[in-house]
Parts: sequence; C-alpha cells; structure tokens
Amino acid sequence: MSHSVCLTYDFDAVSGWTSAGMPEYRSWGVYGAETCVPRLLDLHDRTGVSSTWFVPGHTIESFPEAAGAIHDRGHEIQHHGWSHDPLPSFDSRDAERRDFVRGIEAIEELTGEPPTGFRNPAGGFSEHTVDLLREFGFEWDSSGTERDLRPYYLREPGTVEHDRPYRRGDRTGIVTVPVPWHRDDWLQLFPVASDPQFVSYGHEPDVFHRWRTELEWMRDHVEEGVLTLLLHPQCAGRAPFVAELEAFIEDVTDLDDTGFADVSTVAASFRS
Repeated sequence: MSHSVCLTYDFDAVSGWTSAGMPEYRSWGVYGAETCVPRLLDLHDRTGVSSTWFVPGHTIESFPEAAGAIHDRGHEIQHHGWSHDPLPSFDSRDAERRDFVRGIEAIEELTGEPPTGFRNPAGGFSEHTVDLLREFGFEWDSSGTERDLRPYYLREPGTVEHDRPYRRGDRTGIVTVPVPWHRDDWLQLFPVASDPQFVSYGHEPDVFHRWRTELEWMRDHVEEGVLTLLLHPQCAGRAPFVAELEAFIEDVTDLDDTGFADVSTVAASFRS
C-alpha cells in the first residue's frame, strides 16, 4: 500500500458546546453521542475500516457507554483534553497540565492504557503544549498544518518579534500527522449561527468531491501520501453525510495503492 487515508473523529459531544452560553445547543452533543456514534460504528463494522477517535475526558465521563463502544469495537481512543477548552485559554501551565492529566486518566480508566496521540481541542497550542506533550510521552500529534499530505516532526513554538523574520523552533521527536481545515467536516457542513462565529451550511456531495479530487492528486504527486479527514459525530453521523462517507470508503477500498489506517499506524510507519 503506497498511500493511506485516516478517518478521525473528534467526539466532543456536549463539551464542545459548554462555552456557547445557550443550553439548548447541548442537545447537539447528546445527539452526537446517542444517535450518531452508533451509526458510525455500524458503518465501520460493515466496512471493516479502522479509525481514530479523539475524545475529551468530559465526553468519556458523560457518555461512558458510547465511549466504551468505540473502544470495544476496535477503534483507538486518543487525547483531546478533558474540558475541550482552547489550550491558550488556560491561565497557567499548571492549569493546562491539570486538564491534560485528567484527560489522560479518563482514557486510562476506559482503555487500560495511556494515550499515545493528541489533537488540540478547539484549535491552537499554548506556549506550554509542546512541553506537556513531551512530559507525558506522547508519540504523535494530529493538529498541525505545516504540511498537508505527509507527516512531519513537530517543532517548538517559533519566535515572532516585531520587525524581525519569523524563526522556527527546534524539531522535536513527536510526529505530526497533519489535518488541514479544509478536511474538517464541521467548518464546511455544520450550520452554526452564534457569536463569535457563523458557519454556512454546505452541500455534502461537493465536499466529498473535493476530498476525492485531493486524494487523486495525492496519488499522482506524493510518495506515500496521507490524507486525514477530521470528522465530528454530530455532523458525520447524520443523513446524508453518513451515506456519502460510506460511498467514499467504498471508493477508497477499491483502490489498489491506497488503504485505510489509524493515525498511530501512520505515525509509527513514518518514524521507522
């Protein structure tokens, strides 16, 4: 297999809505956990495709049956914070660290082992995040966009000074499996009208057409390329998205040089 496709899910459930200030929005999180996760797991059972789920500790503790089903049916569960609060919003390294630890503990309680991979919740690293990833022995991250179709090694935060060129930070030993925002279902397909953001509702076939086109380009131009999709159960598990996703899986399965892999497998292959 020359190329890989990673199907990844940010299973935020209610944690993604806690800062919205509108209690009725939390029903979307319940919908994702109780309606969409079972649909998606059934889809993966039918197709035999492995996937990676980034699950906040808040979700694990709030919806233990749904989180347990993901693990029991053979999919990897990785770190996505505990609270899903943006990392730069913590007022200190210790506060961010406490959230890290609580998220790790929730995953250990569920799976019996610590997570090895990470995706930032709500976008962005703080100045402390890379240090925390190293402290807790994370092997890989799937947050960055320094490349689009090939893994790379995560770097320390770069230096930005007024009237001076940008200076990149030193390379770490943590692999990044990139996931550009144009492969995020939420940013294209989930209708949200609330301060401070407005996201318009797109058309599922158009989005999947773009993803197929990018996959074709990768197969033609990138050696051992990796296409990572960032999906959310609240979006990916509803009609007609789930049907479009199944058709996409079938198309990829028919390719001789491309197959599905979880992110841990891709990161380990890149490191070797």
